[in-house]
Amino acid sequence: MEAIQSWVSKHKLATLGGLWASGIGASLVANSRTGSPMKPSLRLIHARLHAQALTLAVLSGAAAYRYYEIRACGPKPQAHVPSPTVAQLAEWELLTPF
Repeated sequence: MEAIQSWVSKHKLATLGGLWASGIGASLVANSRTGSPMKPSLRLIHARLHAQALTLAVLSGAAAYRYYEIRACGPKPQAHVPSPTVAQLAEWELLTPF
C-alpha cells in the first residue's frame, strides 16, 4: 500500500488522467449496455460528466486526506529557499513577457 501511495504522490497528474479516462470508458460501456435510445454524442457528453464528477470527488477526497494528514502530523518542513536579490528581480521583470 505504501508503494502505491508513493507512486500516486509522485505522479499526481498521470493518476488523475488515468482515473478520468477510466471513468469515461466505464460510463460509455455502462450507457451502451442499457440499450437506451440516446445518440452516441449524447452518450459521450454523459460519460464526460460522469468522469468529471468522479474526478472532482477524488480531488475532494485527496484534499480532505491532506488536510487531516497535516492536522494530525503537522506540516512537513519546507526547504529554505533564499530570497531573490534586487538584481534577480529586475532581470526577471525584464525577461517576463507579461
